[in-house]
Amino acid sequence: MTVATSLVHVLTEPFSSPVVARAAAELALLGVVAGVLGTWVVLWGLSYSAESLAHAMFPGLVLAALTGIPLLVGGAAGLLVAALAIAAVGRIDGLDRDVAVAVVITTLLGLGVLLGLSPSTPKGLGSLLFGDVLGVGAGDLVLAGALGVICLTVLGVLRPTLTAVGFDRVGAGARAGARADVVLTLLLALATLVAVQALGNLLVVATLVGPAATARVLTSRVVPMMVLATATAFATALAGLYVSYYLAVAAGAAVTASIVTAYLLALLARSVRDARPRVVAA
Repeated sequence: MTVATSLVHVLTEPFSSPVVARAAAELALLGVVAGVLGTWVVLWGLSYSAESLAHAMFPGLVLAALTGIPLLVGGAAGLLVAALAIAAVGRIDGLDRDVAVAVVITTLLGLGVLLGLSPSTPKGLGSLLFGDVLGVGAGDLVLAGALGVICLTVLGVLRPTLTAVGFDRVGAGARAGARADVVLTLLLALATLVAVQALGNLLVVATLVGPAATARVLTSRVVPMMVLATATAFATALAGLYVSYYLAVAAGAAVTASIVTAYLLALLARSVRDARPRVVAA
């Protein structure tokens, strides 16, 4: 067997398994969302909102798993309860809204962890925290594909508004800014709700936001950032699946570690790029 043949075998062997192939397809579809929606999330400073949404739905996911109802329903219910709780706590005099959000989200996450990791809870609910990307089915792929189409369509239509608000919020008008905020938040909630079933509550934020954050280190232009973020999502997904397959580690954690590695490499590349003019000048 030649070196080239051996290399091809190493690269293709993991995807001969339908389980890994479905996982790769799921991550590829979510990578499109991470590239397009994640870019606006990072540019608009909504990364904390993404984390808050993921944590807020966790008790609903656990209750859905315990009662046998669809995770989408449980997650949506968790988001609704979180929104109502934040609105109620935010009305307390003298309490800053950010503090109200932090209190509610932390409480809900703690409640979900207590429910999911209790000794009396059936085994397997721990996967809600860390996901099971190797366990995705045809239904998950359909949902991820529909999510990608929705995000591409809505963000494509609203791109002029998002660009105008992003560069000149005052000039764009309060109504346009409010509409853009609502749309991005709803899309982010939908993306989190769909992706959390495969990626888990703790890893979904890294997958949806990490590639765009990596691209933001290297460029500030919207379209190149989207392209680079999508490419980063694809590359880190493949790297994570290879690591998971050949080292027998959790796939979701391996993909997340790949995203973190890509971000650190981007920081290093920017440091080297920025250092060159100073060296030449010296």
